[in-house]
Order: sequence, then structure tokens, then C-alpha cells
Amino acid sequence: MPERPNFTPEFADQLDTTRGGFELAERAALRRVAGLSTELADISEVEYRQLRLERVVLVGVWTEGTVVDAQNSLAELAALAETAGSLVLEALIQRRVRPDPSTYIGRGKVGELRGLVAAAGADTVICDGELSPSQLRTLEQQLTVKVVDRTALILDIFAQHAQSREGKAQVELAQLQYLVPRLRGWGEALSRQAGGRAGGASGGVGLRGPGETKLETDRRRINTRIAKLKRQIAGMRTTRETKRSGRRRHEVPGVAIAGYTNAGKSSLLNRLTGAGVLVEDALFATLDPTTRRARTFDGRVYTLSDTVGFVRHLPHQLVEAFRSTLEEVAEADLIVHVVDGAHPDPEEQVRAVHEVLAEVGAERVPELLVINKTDIADEETLLRLKRRWPAAVAVSARLGVGLDDLRSAIEARLPRPAVELHACVPYDRGDLVARVHRRGEVMDSRHTGEGTLLHARVDEGLAAELRPFAVGSAYAAARTD
Repeated sequence: MPERPNFTPEFADQLDTTRGGFELAERAALRRVAGLSTELADISEVEYRQLRLERVVLVGVWTEGTVVDAQNSLAELAALAETAGSLVLEALIQRRVRPDPSTYIGRGKVGELRGLVAAAGADTVICDGELSPSQLRTLEQQLTVKVVDRTALILDIFAQHAQSREGKAQVELAQLQYLVPRLRGWGEALSRQAGGRAGGASGGVGLRGPGETKLETDRRRINTRIAKLKRQIAGMRTTRETKRSGRRRHEVPGVAIAGYTNAGKSSLLNRLTGAGVLVEDALFATLDPTTRRARTFDGRVYTLSDTVGFVRHLPHQLVEAFRSTLEEVAEADLIVHVVDGAHPDPEEQVRAVHEVLAEVGAERVPELLVINKTDIADEETLLRLKRRWPAAVAVSARLGVGLDDLRSAIEARLPRPAVELHACVPYDRGDLVARVHRRGEVMDSRHTGEGTLLHARVDEGLAAELRPFAVGSAYAAARTD
């Protein structure tokens, strides 16, 4: 039995618990061992398209935009494949007006791809797009290797990274919804119905199936499981809504950190609140939302929520499955949109994020653009982004640069309490003064002989409690002179 690690101070420094170090170490400790397989030798179930992403070749179809756009899309696919645990060997781009309806890349390119796969020793081909069931079937038959599309790849990464009960249920729902139209049987081993009258073209007496085919049985079971998962997620959504309503009742503003995957959202949350969320240089490292309390410079409390990262062509199954989680963004008072300033095409990232925000009904929420990774970004790129978005805040979450400017920008955009008043609160009501500082905006606070004199903006509920101690502004000014 292996010995437990010696937790010396030097070891503790290497394992930074404030940045999700334990979870990061746990992920890094699990790696695929080549040559070992746990697949059943006797295949008696429908093929569930398990992903064996080891040595892969990438294939993309370039239909619009520039060649740089196509190369950036394939580079992102390579990063996704590596995040899933693959070794990328080669990449191909096919220029077409539209993907081929039969083979995705065209019959001529299939032969070239087959030779490349054989020469490279690859066992998987990943296509940069969502393939139809017939395209998957045709490509696998002609290439004789596993074929995976972009949607299945992203779903596999989500399945690896989901930690919470809600996250796992959401990922399983998305996987099953993707799987249903792609179910297929194993040849003649699965009996099928032969409908029609006896003696008809379908076969007649003695040739009809036993009733329900194996394919239909699996489809029915999956649909039953999908219905159960939807009920579970709806229950979790109720819990999430209860927490949100509690924050709304206490007039606590909510700020959602959104943006492209691997833009540095979790690092920013850790810097602003000390949340200790896992930080990893990988796509979709964070799936489970984290909410932490933060304070403005004048003491007002608000919440900061880290959300799942977005990506271009995010599978619609994931958007639907994660809708209850993404509602944290739609219900927020402010969206802090984090952009990777070191990415080759940050404008395209912003466009992709705006597409998803519109899909979940968050396009009208006020937005603060934050350009992250300024420590490694190109100076020319930063100048271009500042010209395009003058109100954006430039920060480096890794080095902690620009965070005070970011806090000030967030504070300036938070909704202000509705009621402005002057009140002289007796000293035996210190709890009320504390709540004003916590929930309101204190513009002036003085101590007098009668009590604490406050000039503040508060919500209507707190204003009702302060009304018995309210004084006129002229009186307050006289008392402070």
C-alpha cells in the first residue's frame, strides 16, 4: 500500500489550497493508461459511442470567413481534444461552400484522410462540427476508425469535470439527448419487427419480430431516464430560485462573472473574494457555479457568481441542460464579461458569448467588459480592444494588476438603493446601523449626543425601519456643523 504524502510546509506551498489545489492535484493524478481496456467482449447492448480519445486527427470544413478564422477554430478544437486527454497528430481543413451531406468533407477528401490516419497511426478522427448520424456512420465505415464530432467532444469534457450532483445530472441529460437520435444496433443480432399483413412484402407469418426491437427498448429506457433527470433538475432549480429570492428580498445586488472558457473567470473570482475555486489552464475547468460575498469600498454587500465558460458553437443540448445554472447570469444585476486579451481572436470570443447570453435571455443585463491576461497580451491587441471598447477595464488576475479599478467599476454600476434619507439612530440600535452599512450606501456618518447620524440610501424595507428615527436634511446639516 503506498505511503501517504508527507505534508511538510514545502509540500503545502506546492499545493495551493486557495486556488483549488487539492482538486487540481486529484485531476492531474488520473491519466489514461494505454493498452488497458474495460470494454465488454460480449457486446449485447446498443453501442453507446464511448470516446476513446488517444491519438487523434482533426478535420474541419471552412465554409465562411478568412483562413485565419478557420485555423483559429481548428486550434480551439485541438485544445478541446487535449483537455479531453488526447494526443493531436495532424489537422486538415477542407474548403467547401457547405459540408458534404454524406461524408462531411467530400468523397475525395475521405480517401486522403484515410491514408493520413493510417500513416499517423491514429485511432480517432474529430470533426469540427456537429455530424448527423448518417455522416458519422459513413465516415466510420470508410475510415475504419472511431469518428467523434465537436459536440460529443465537449460533452465528454463536461462529463470529466462535473463535480456536483446538479452538474452531473445536467451533463448526463445533455449526453442522453445527444445520444437518442444516434442509437444503432449490431446487425442481425437484434431482432426487428416485420410489420404488415401475412404474406405481404414485409415477410408475413414466421418472419415477424417478437414485438419491440432492442433498439426501441433502449430508446424507451433513455427517454424514461431523460424525463427523470428533467424532474430532478427542476427540483434543483427550485432550490436555486429560493436562494436567489432570498437575496432579492434583502436587496443584495448580484454580479455574474461570464465569458469564454479559459478566459480567467475563476482566477478573477479568487482574487476578488478569496473563493478558493479550482484554477487550471484547461477548457471548461469550472462547471459548477460558485457564489461568494463581496463588499464595495463603502461596505455594501453584493454577490459574485462564477459561471460555466462559453465556447463558439456551444451544443444546444448543453445550453438547455444548463439553463437553470445559466439563469444566474440572466437574473444578475451586472455581468462582468471576462475576455482573454492574449487570445488570437478576442472579438470572436465576445461575439460567441453574446450569442449564448441572448439564448438564455441575458442580453439586456448591464455588462462590464474586462480584458484579462494583460501581462501576456500583445500591446497592439490591447490598444485595439481599448479603442473598440473604451469603457473596458484591463486587468491581470494572475498578477493582481488593475483589481482596484475593476472593483471601482463594479461599484459604480451596481444598482443604487431606492430611498435616500437622514436618520439619527440611537446607540442602542447598533444592529440597525450595521444593516445600513451592509445593505445600503452610506454617504455620511457622524456620532452625536443623541445617536449615530446617517445620510444614506437604503432599500424600501430598511427605510421603513429607519423612518421613526428620520430627521430633516437641514437638521442633519446643523448637527454636523
